[in-house]
Amino acid sequence: QLVESGGGSVQAGGSLKISCTAFGDTDSIKFWGWFRQGTGQEREGVATINPNGGWSYHAESVKGRFTISQDIGKNTLYLQMDNLKPDDSDMYYCAATRLSILGTSSLRAPLYTYWGQGTQVTVS
Repeated sequence: QLVESGGGSVQAGGSLKISCTAFGDTDSIKFWGWFRQGTGQEREGVATINPNGGWSYHAESVKGRFTISQDIGKNTLYLQMDNLKPDDSDMYYCAATRLSILGTSSLRAPLYTYWGQGTQVTVS
């Protein structure tokens, strides 16, 4: 089970940090990450990270502004979002997969099996 928290409303140029805590068997997770989806749009990969090696990948649209990180001991994933723009307004979802994925393929939503309920981020 994945539980997100920390969403909210912020003005353009501001920052937010959202969190996702995993409950249950997390030992076999190969990748987890953040995705976002607007109404009527496809789910888009934002940033992903390999829990064991720490390799991370960020979508081009957020590079230099968003940073994914993890606290293995707390089974918690974070997304620090800086210099937020109105286009970043979306529902943000945490997801995990047991598939062995290579590189930027980890940003593909269909490869993920486990999803949180989402947390709303609104930038005005």
